[in-house]
Formats: sequence, C-alpha cells, structure tokens
Amino acid sequence: MDEIEVPQYFICPISLQVMKDPVTAITGITYDRESIEHWLFKAKNTTCPVTKQRLPRDTVVTPNHILRRMIQTWTSSLNGCNNITSSRSKILVEGDLLSGGNGLKVIDKHPLHKAQVFGLIGDLWFPKLQIKTLRRLEALAVDENGIRNRKLMVKAGAAKAVAFFVARLYKAGETKGLEEALRILYLLQVETNLSLPETEQIIDSLTWVLGLDIDDYEATVKSHAVLILKTIVEKASSSLLEMLKPEFFQRILSALRKISQQAIKAACQVMLDACPWGRNRIMMVESGAVSELIELELGSPEKRTTELIMGVLFHLCSSADGRAQLLSHAAGIAVITKRILKVSPAADDRAMAILSMVCKFSGTASVLQEMLRLGTITKLCLVLQVECAMHLKDKAKEILRAHSVAWKNSPCVEITTLLSTYLG
Repeated sequence: MDEIEVPQYFICPISLQVMKDPVTAITGITYDRESIEHWLFKAKNTTCPVTKQRLPRDTVVTPNHILRRMIQTWTSSLNGCNNITSSRSKILVEGDLLSGGNGLKVIDKHPLHKAQVFGLIGDLWFPKLQIKTLRRLEALAVDENGIRNRKLMVKAGAAKAVAFFVARLYKAGETKGLEEALRILYLLQVETNLSLPETEQIIDSLTWVLGLDIDDYEATVKSHAVLILKTIVEKASSSLLEMLKPEFFQRILSALRKISQQAIKAACQVMLDACPWGRNRIMMVESGAVSELIELELGSPEKRTTELIMGVLFHLCSSADGRAQLLSHAAGIAVITKRILKVSPAADDRAMAILSMVCKFSGTASVLQEMLRLGTITKLCLVLQVECAMHLKDKAKEILRAHSVAWKNSPCVEITTLLSTYLG
C-alpha cells in the first residue's frame, strides 16, 4: 500500500496526529483543540508546549479556519488511501476520510513501541538532539494514549535515562532542558509504578534544583523536583536515607513557600519519611524546620498537610533543641493547641503527644503559664468532655495531673473549676 507524506503543519505538536480542529495559541503555535485544552485545563500546565513561553491563566485559542479547510481538502483528495506517514509520527486512516463539515472521520496514531523509546533514550546523549528529544518524550506522555505510553516509557527505562540527564546537568551546572526533563519525570509518576535510581547523585541533583534561582519557572520546576524526591524517598533503602545531607533539608524548607500545594504535601511526607533516623532529625532542627513548619501551619493548609506537619513536629520535639525551637516561636504552643479536635484523629494524636513532651521535659513555670494564657488547659479539659479516643482522654488527664498544682493557683475561676471537676 502506498504511503503518503503528511504535511508537517497538519500535525498537532502534542498528539502527533492530523488535526481535526486546529486552533492557534497566542504564541503563534497551532494545535488540535482537544489536545491543547487537555494540556492547559486538565493537565494544568501554564506554558506553551512548543515555545515554553508562559501562557496567561485565561488563555484563549483562535480557530484556524484556513488550515482546517486545507486539511479537509487534502484528506478528501486522497480518495481512500489507507496509509499515511509524517516525519514525526505514523497515522492510520480507516475508511472514508471526509465526513461532512467536521473533517476526518477516524484517525488513530500508530501505537508507541519500545524500540522507539530506546531510540529516543539514545538521542538524549547527543547535545544537539536533547531538547527535541525531551519535547518528543513529553508529548508522548501527555497525548490521548498517555497512560499506555507512560507505562511503556517506564518499562523501557526512559525515566532512569531522564533522571541521569538531570544529574548530568547538575554536574555541568547547566539548566537547558531541565524544565522539560523534570516535567517528564513528573508525568511518568502518574499511574505508573515508577522506580527511579536510588543514588546519591540523583538525590544531589534534585537538591541542586531546589537551590536554583530561576524566576521564570521556579514554582513549576521546584514543585516537580519535590514530587520526584518523594517518589525516590518513599522507596529508598535505609542506607540511602542515612546518607542525606544538611543541604537536602535546608533546600526543601527554603522551597516550601515557592511550590504548589501538592508539592508542599510531598515535602512534608519526605521529611516525615526521614524522621526515624536521629541524624536526620538533628539536621532538620538545625535547619529551622520547626519554625518553618509552624509558619506553614499558620497558613491553614489542607487537612492531610496538617497531619503530616504534626507528624514531623512530633518527631522533632522528641529532642530538647526541637522543643526549644517550638517554644521560642510566638505561635508554637498556640498552633498545636488550636489543631486539637479541629482536624482529624491522626492530628489530635500527634498534637497531644507534642504537648505531653513539652510539659514533661520542658515544663518550666513560664511555659506552664503560657499554656494557661493560650487556652491549652481549657482545650485539654474539653478533650475530657467530648467523644474522642480514650487514649487522648488519658493523655489529657496525665498532662493536667502533672501540673495541676501550678494551674490550680490560676486567678481564672473557670480554670480552677474545670480542674476541680475533672481531677477532683
């Protein structure tokens, strides 16, 4: 069967298919409407896929009527030809190509094969082909066969190849191709069993990304870096987690106010996964993690983020330095107190444990008076009144009994009455 060359400008840069409804973005690039709308609104990207220019939030695309008529005229002139190829992809057209005023009837892209992915991986080693190759991999990961393509790409080793490409950029101190590479790794996490190399070099390269000063696309790049780190850390061996460096935590903390909500959650999960090792807890405290997490919590984050923050603070407050950092923050005790009975049983458990450690190991007269002033005692008495887990009630009683003498001397009649009622 004869093969016919498809004009390059008939092919959508995202789907790699002949366009059905061509529309032009403000950057001057034409895409198939379905593909660009999926890119912008479902995948929530903020840049033009080809030029990488930032697009306004209310981006409007303009129908390209001339190109659409050209495509319809071209397809109708084929008169039943079945096989069509382009320089970028192979298109299979079944049955009649012209179907009324809407153009093509059935168009399916030739399925991606492992051999194609191997070829793209090989191209990553050639500097002149790297950007083009990265954009091709990205397009394959987001097209309408994205799930199948992503799984195939992971099996073929594309994720590992791109991760090592980022590591090479780190060693060379270059950023060309970094945004595309990180977006590919982020996309490959979706609905795939992604496993990235557990090497110090990969960790160091992603840590490097978090420290870069890249105003134009800083939030996106750093968000993707944190989400990829989460994938690595949650599957990492103990030996790797024991080798984390101070810069790792310093840069995660410095990025907290610059990344997306999804990435903030991932950053907190990374810190929580690293907490079982005492060395990591010391580095986090020395990096100011307690204060940063309190500031983050003051912004009233999502429920799951609060649970993660309370989990990390619980581990960090097991040390004297961690508790000292909590107590030195003007809102430290206040934010822990406020979250009890407000978020979830998991957050209640961690918050109560933090208060218990503070009272047991750092319960100076000034700290106890501060807890009284901030309403901590009232909240503990409230725990005894409402329906909640018995171990929370037991912990509340334990705290109240340990310092009841100091608190019963309070000039506040309400506090004295409450303590008398519940402690006798």
